[in-house]
Amino acid sequence: MKAYVFPGQGAQFEGMGKELYEGGGMAKELFLEANTILGYSISEVMFSGTAEQLKQTKITQPAIFLHSIIKSKLAGADFQPDVVAGHSLGEFSALVANGALTFQDGLKLVQKRALAMQKACEAVESTMAAIVGLEDEKVEAICAGITEEVVVPANYNCPGQLVISGSVKGIELAVEQLKEAGAKRAIVLAVGGAFHSPLMEPAKAELQAAIENTTFNVPTCPIYQNVTASPSTDPDEIKMNLIAQLTAPVRWTQTMQNMIADGVAEFVEVGGTGKVIRGMILRVNRRMPISAI
Repeated sequence: MKAYVFPGQGAQFEGMGKELYEGGGMAKELFLEANTILGYSISEVMFSGTAEQLKQTKITQPAIFLHSIIKSKLAGADFQPDVVAGHSLGEFSALVANGALTFQDGLKLVQKRALAMQKACEAVESTMAAIVGLEDEKVEAICAGITEEVVVPANYNCPGQLVISGSVKGIELAVEQLKEAGAKRAIVLAVGGAFHSPLMEPAKAELQAAIENTTFNVPTCPIYQNVTASPSTDPDEIKMNLIAQLTAPVRWTQTMQNMIADGVAEFVEVGGTGKVIRGMILRVNRRMPISAI
């Protein structure tokens, strides 16, 4: 089986998509349509924006989504996934790629998600930290022991790398304790807020209303979702998991392990730099074939 996987935030780069736009045709049409849907020129920011501008959640999410979808559509008949998955934001790209969402609805939901998350980030000072070289169970236990602040596991990226999320004070306490417990690295990330934590609850409420009012189709192939790390083709189940995703951890390690156990023998990363998902998969199985489009 072949799996197509879609990156989330962190896969952006300066000038992303410019060569696709200049090639004209469908790619140019989708960029122009996206500009209209979003109400501003996302293409201009993607092509000419600085790295700092591209890091803004409200820009990053639609930019990566758009880049991934255009890449998948340009692949044409060669784009034939048996299963799909997406890391955080990438789950929306995957749902357009397998037909569960239209491009237009997917982009509208991504914009709603990005703006709601940006608002939640600005309401409470919060952050995330990458923990490297410590067992997941140890990270989970230390986070659970900090009861006076919000701090939770957020992204199970690959074996030996878990990102935690929470209040600034909570992350500071956790980083200190995790270093004492033997973590090789515990690095506070340059992000705008505590994604995939209870601090995203206000954003979740906003996104839930939008998702519930959007039509989801039966997809052409299963999607392994972040919340369960399991495949689904049921539109109602997909919606429920997509809503839960904002405050629940991204179980990417478990997703990759389950996909491989279920028979996936090849991965293709779609969009972004083409390197973000690759590194994670190779930490799960260093011999696994993975390419990028």
